[in-house]
Amino acid sequence: MSTITIIGSGITGVTTAYALAARGYSVTVFDRQRYPAMDTSFANGGQLSASNAEVWNSAATIIKGLRWMLRKDAPLLLNPSPSLHKYTWLAEFVGQIRHYRRNTIETTKMAIAARHHLFELADREGIAFDLERRGILHVYSNKTDFDAASRANELLRMGGLDRRPVTPSEMRSIEPALQGEHFGGFFTPSDATGDIHKFTRGLAAACERKGVRFIFGAEVSDIQADSESVLVRWEEGLSKNELRAQKAVICAGIGSRWIASMLGDRLNIYPVKGYSITVNLTDEASQKAAPHVSLLDEAAKIVTSRLGQERFRVAGTAELNGENRDIRADRIRPLLQWVERLFPGVCTAQVVPWAGLRPMTPSMMPRVGRGKRPNIFYNTGHGHLGWTLSAATAEMVADAVTTDARAAHRELPVL
Repeated sequence: MSTITIIGSGITGVTTAYALAARGYSVTVFDRQRYPAMDTSFANGGQLSASNAEVWNSAATIIKGLRWMLRKDAPLLLNPSPSLHKYTWLAEFVGQIRHYRRNTIETTKMAIAARHHLFELADREGIAFDLERRGILHVYSNKTDFDAASRANELLRMGGLDRRPVTPSEMRSIEPALQGEHFGGFFTPSDATGDIHKFTRGLAAACERKGVRFIFGAEVSDIQADSESVLVRWEEGLSKNELRAQKAVICAGIGSRWIASMLGDRLNIYPVKGYSITVNLTDEASQKAAPHVSLLDEAAKIVTSRLGQERFRVAGTAELNGENRDIRADRIRPLLQWVERLFPGVCTAQVVPWAGLRPMTPSMMPRVGRGKRPNIFYNTGHGHLGWTLSAATAEMVADAVTTDARAAHRELPVL
C-alpha cells in the first residue's frame, strides 16, 4: 500500500486525506493544533459560494483599496509598513489583472464542481454541519455597484452558474427579514451555507474510520524529499520524531510557503486576514429577526450565514498585515454595527469575535498539483474560497497523485 503524508488538517487537508484514503492510500496527517480545523477553517463566513467566484484582480479593486487606506473601518485595509513579501505579492497581484476574465470563469467552474462533491461526502458519511440550501442573495445599494455586478455576472454565467438579477421587492420576498433601501440584487439559488468547522471535524472522523492517522500537536521542523521518499521531522513537546512516506501533499495554509521553500518550490502565498462574529440568537425574537437566506452586502463587503436556529455568522473585511492574528476591536465593530443597522431586532448581547488568515496567491487561484520533485504535491492557497473549492481541489490533487502524471505543477486548475 502506498503511503502519503499530508501537512495540515484544515478543510483542504482533511478533504484531501479523505480522497486519498478512498483511493486506497495509507494516509498520515500532521497538524500543529490539537484538533482539526482550528485555524482558518474554524469560523469563516460559512458560504459555499460559486456566486463569489469573481477574482479580486481588477483595476476597480486597486482604486477602492487606495481610497480605503486611511479608513480603519474599511472593507480592505493595507498596512503600508515596509515588507518585501507584501509588496512583491502586491506587484504580482497587479500583474494578474490581465487574467481576471479567465480566472473568474475557471474559479466558477471549480466551485460548481465542488458543491457536488461536498454534498455527496456529507450524505455518504452522515455529517451534520448546519447546511442551508436556500441560495445566496447579493445586495447592492446603488446603480454603479449593480452595473459592475452585472458585468461580472456574465463571466459567472459563462462558467455555468445560474445567477439572476432581482428587484428590491423580489429580494424581500426571498428574505423577508432584509431591511433597508437597496437598488437591486442578484440571487444564486444553487449556493448554500454551512459550518466549516463542524463539517471538517465530521469528515476527519470519517477519515479515521477509513484508517487515516492524525498526528496533532506536531510542529513540522523539517521536510526533505528524494526520488524515492519524503522524510518529515516534527516536534511534540520536547520529543523529536520523524516519519518517512512515499509522497506528500502540502495543505498547510499560510505555512505552505515556508514548507515549499524547504522543498525547492516557490509558493507566493500571503496571509490575508478576515474577521467574523457569531451572534448567539438566545431569544425567539432574535431568531425570527435574523435572516435565513445567506447575504452578501457589496458595499460593506460583508457576508452572512444562518447556522441553525441559534447562531448567525457575519464575516467580512480583508486585511494585509502580515502573519498577524490579533482580533482588533476596530475591525470587529463594523460587523456588529452592520447587524444592528440592518437587523435591529437581533439581540447582540452575546457575540463571539474571530479572525483567521486566508492563504492567498497573487492570482487568487489555488496551487493544485505537483511540485518540482515528483513525489511532492500541493493543495493550498485557496484564499477566501477554501470552503467553497476544497471538495473539488481534493479530488484534483488525489487524481494527480494517483495517475502520477509527469507534467509540471499547474497553478491554474483546468476542469
